[in-house]
Amino acid sequence: MPSPLSPSVRIVRVGGVVKSDLLSQLLKQGVQLNPLAVQLFSDDGFQTYVEQRTLGIVLVSVAELGLSQGGAFEDIAARALARGYSPCPLELGPHLRLAYADQAEGFLGQPSSQKCAPPGSVTVASQPISKDDDAPKGFYLRVIEGLPWLRGYRSWPGHVWAPTDVLAFVESDSAA
Repeated sequence: MPSPLSPSVRIVRVGGVVKSDLLSQLLKQGVQLNPLAVQLFSDDGFQTYVEQRTLGIVLVSVAELGLSQGGAFEDIAARALARGYSPCPLELGPHLRLAYADQAEGFLGQPSSQKCAPPGSVTVASQPISKDDDAPKGFYLRVIEGLPWLRGYRSWPGHVWAPTDVLAFVESDSAA
């Protein structure tokens, strides 16, 4: 796959599977989950599509969206929309983790990070299912010591994403 720092498109199928089966697929593939990801799976606001659909997903950095100093999610989403990208359904996180087996290692040789996207991670840009700042807002993907992870994260509306942070959006013409 091309570097996430140059917009690249990946085709991902979502839907057609209930959450419990999707969780089973992740575990069967050796995907690690943090407690916030497990919490998202158990939330009634996380729904899956009944019918399968195919989405074009673009990976793009905050800087590539024209925010060279970073920006809040609202600003990032507005810039993405202007380029023809839209937020992802929350369900995309687990499906993208299953489809993105070739994600590069982002942990080894990197300093520990807190309150920011870790190096090499891809955040699935989705609308949060809760406005509570303590509730997980969505999923991000990373590889730690060779193991694929699907992790939930917390954030607040004023959080400033770094210019190098990479997010996944749906190409609007593929969201049907």
